[in-house]
Amino acid sequence: MKKSVAIIGGGPAALLCASFLDTEKFDITLYEKNKTLARKFLVAGKGGFNLSHSDPIVQMIERYTPSYFLKDALLEFDNSDLRDWLEIIGVPTFIGSSKRIYPEQGIKPIDVLNSILKVLKKKNVKFQFEQTWAGWDENNQLVFNSDLKVQPDYTIFSMGGSSWKKTGSDGVWMDLFQAKGMDILPFQVSNCAFGVDWKEELVLKHEGSPLKNIAISCADKSQKGEVVLTRFGLEGNAIYALSPQIRQELKTNKKACIFIDLKPTVSLADLKSKFKKSIFKKTSEILKKDLNLSTVQIALLKSYVSKEAFLNSHLLMEQIKHLRIELTSTPPLDEGISTVGGLDLNAVDENFQLKSIPNNYCIGEMLDWDAPTGGYLLQACFSMGISVARFLNEQ
Repeated sequence: MKKSVAIIGGGPAALLCASFLDTEKFDITLYEKNKTLARKFLVAGKGGFNLSHSDPIVQMIERYTPSYFLKDALLEFDNSDLRDWLEIIGVPTFIGSSKRIYPEQGIKPIDVLNSILKVLKKKNVKFQFEQTWAGWDENNQLVFNSDLKVQPDYTIFSMGGSSWKKTGSDGVWMDLFQAKGMDILPFQVSNCAFGVDWKEELVLKHEGSPLKNIAISCADKSQKGEVVLTRFGLEGNAIYALSPQIRQELKTNKKACIFIDLKPTVSLADLKSKFKKSIFKKTSEILKKDLNLSTVQIALLKSYVSKEAFLNSHLLMEQIKHLRIELTSTPPLDEGISTVGGLDLNAVDENFQLKSIPNNYCIGEMLDWDAPTGGYLLQACFSMGISVARFLNEQ
């Protein structure tokens, strides 16, 4: 006789878990509180639909915080495995210039979702929509807002974090887990903008301007990429990846210091040599025409470097390589691409099973792990879902 599996939530981790469960062994029902599935997945795709990243898997694992938590799941189903599986279900992919993995041109997020749903329909996975999980009763039955109660053999929770509430990722499940005695960590925003107290003149002239081909460092980590100067502060991939380090400094010191290298591909010695050999007299002309700094980069230097240092070529070149900017705040949770926090990692075992409630599993962003944008978040969700599915298949 088949055993029953209830999956709570309809995001990427849940869908891949259902796709890999053995329907010869299990009757699978997915419960979703919205009227449709994978709303955050579809919304995220509008901003550049990268499904994973092509980093070598050993290097990729190190992009996660903490890296040990996801290591086995990522090794079991890595980015190459994902591409192979997507190809099988009719979603060919390619590696872009950013090394991110995208569906081939013309394939939209809804097309990817529909391809996954075809797999689930062939496997006779059942769907129950507009079913909001409301906790456990005294017999550990799952209770829903519709007064529905079910007691499956296995339950897999995949209810997301607390960003983009309009898609359903609101984190309200935290109180239910906490009431059950599990350790919960407050959600914190990640992959987000960070606040800077800009001088008004700078932001008036350069709001929305990009700082391209730079490197930013905070604490012991550095990230190349670009950011955009906004009225609130700085946002973009070069700062998103430093979210864990920045959050820690903000927590410890009430502020965080980052250092921007405006010319990461040019050494300090070469910058000094180019400056010295320039035929131009004005410093700003040398910066623009010989060192190829953009207008906003020059404006940033003028805003943060003293007049004396700006006119001292040696000090100015050092500032170009190591410009100190102080960050002051984070935006609201709902303005981040993702969140960190939620269920403490010690609440689950190596198979993502709740230690306090056997045969109950948690996957996806509801667990306290972090990753930068660029496909890492989705890859981890996919890998976790498949890891649980394969573990249950072997039982």
